[in-house]
Amino acid sequence: MLRSSIHRANASGFQPWRSPASFNSIFRFSTASDPFNINSSQPARVPNLIGGEFLESGSKECIDIINPATQEVVSRVPLTTKEEFKAAVESAKKAFPPWRNTPVTTRQRIMFKLQELIRSNMDKLALNITTEQGKTLKDAQGDVFRGLEVVEHACGMASLQMGEYVSNVANGIDTYSIREPLGVCAGICPFNFPAMIPLWMFPVAVTCGNTFVLKPSEKDPGASMILAELSMQAGLPKGVLNIVHGTNDVVNNICDDEDIRAVSFVGSNTAGMHIYSRAAAKGKRVQSNMGAKNHAIVLQDANADSALNALIAAGFGAAGQRCMALSTVVFVGDSKPWEEELIKRAKQLKVNAGIEPDTDLGPVISKQAKDRICRLIQSGIDSGARLVLDGRDVLVPRYEEGNFVGPTILADVTSDMECYNEEIFGPVLLLMKAETLEEAIHIVNRNKYGNGASIFTTSGVSARRFQIEIEAGQVGINVPIPVPLPFFSFTGSKASFAGDLNFYGKAGVQFFTQIKTVTQQWKDDSASQGISLAMPTSQK
Repeated sequence: MLRSSIHRANASGFQPWRSPASFNSIFRFSTASDPFNINSSQPARVPNLIGGEFLESGSKECIDIINPATQEVVSRVPLTTKEEFKAAVESAKKAFPPWRNTPVTTRQRIMFKLQELIRSNMDKLALNITTEQGKTLKDAQGDVFRGLEVVEHACGMASLQMGEYVSNVANGIDTYSIREPLGVCAGICPFNFPAMIPLWMFPVAVTCGNTFVLKPSEKDPGASMILAELSMQAGLPKGVLNIVHGTNDVVNNICDDEDIRAVSFVGSNTAGMHIYSRAAAKGKRVQSNMGAKNHAIVLQDANADSALNALIAAGFGAAGQRCMALSTVVFVGDSKPWEEELIKRAKQLKVNAGIEPDTDLGPVISKQAKDRICRLIQSGIDSGARLVLDGRDVLVPRYEEGNFVGPTILADVTSDMECYNEEIFGPVLLLMKAETLEEAIHIVNRNKYGNGASIFTTSGVSARRFQIEIEAGQVGINVPIPVPLPFFSFTGSKASFAGDLNFYGKAGVQFFTQIKTVTQQWKDDSASQGISLAMPTSQK
């Protein structure tokens, strides 16, 4: 059974954190040297990071971090106290003036060093992610690498943050704009990408000259702690990056604190809209990436083998726990041959602990998540969907207590079903039918979410029509998960995003900076024209 999620401890004081012997010697905050054999009688408590110091929290409440494959308690994360939270914000506030005045080239060099350290410790980060989150080691490496690409992009901040200049806009007057950092910024992270999402946030923010307070997911904070330690090894000054832990109270503190200027969030719609509304009401900038229901339209002329492989990978990869997971397929025309082949290929996928070789799907994050996935599957069946592949009762030898759900396929799904309207966030693929491309596009556009949509076809005419008419922020043409690289931005839309400036790329830099426009005039004292009270214009 799942152990109690919140424990009361006898921790007291506000003191430096000391690493237990069971932790990996290279990283104080990696989960364990052997993540599937926790020998310590008392799992370690994850520290806060405040002012460049890893500090044991004085909180008497903590949450178990549970290995989803084994149900073992890996470590415990404290619910950061209000005093500790304020200390983290004050640390970031104090660090801001000298950091903003640090040359951008110096800030870039720290990112160059950070990307080098992340690369050299990729395997250790991946092992931590697999232990705490459950995804396969290969997928965990991808998690780290996609975040690493954002760090690499931040290495070019001098060009990304460049302003504009126009000489002689009027007689003897020049105007230029510069992008300045905001101050203290904050990030609130989900459980599904323990490395990538924090790396979407703080590297861009701090390289722009801001300081940062990060709240990792309380389910898997280890990767954030390792990344913070690497950041300080790379040369990030004390107080520039701070880490706090917790749930609703810490989130609300982030939204309400008057010293925090901007908030980045990735997660569910319920939490995302709460954060957006509450933080925006306090005058903060907010970017909130939320839920999704990503569709693929498959035309009869599509390359069958490539399309089928893409649907399987995008539908079941990471056990469906991706905001860009491909959860719904709309077949235009006869769907039976596609359905049969999808079932055949999905059955070949290996469900096991993420640490095991050749695993395709690891467990989902928690017992509660598994129960919700199974409930939505049953809801679809009860509403008339046809269950053509059932992964609810999958058994994994040696990991019988794990939160496993095997690949599941529901056919004949309609848009009024709960399983369609809710984000399942599990390895469940929904199959729908349409008679024409026009009807298929209408089905996709009618859905409230707008993260991504894809089409599989060999027709350029059909692909172009899809690109123009589809209402989604990220469009794939024969690409199942169209997540752009960091020199573009992650552009979710509709109910999948709240805010006006997206993550990373140009929009990310704009989010973490504000424009200051300077108009200057240097007159020759001998050319005085006297006083004029008329509206200044560019005319002589």
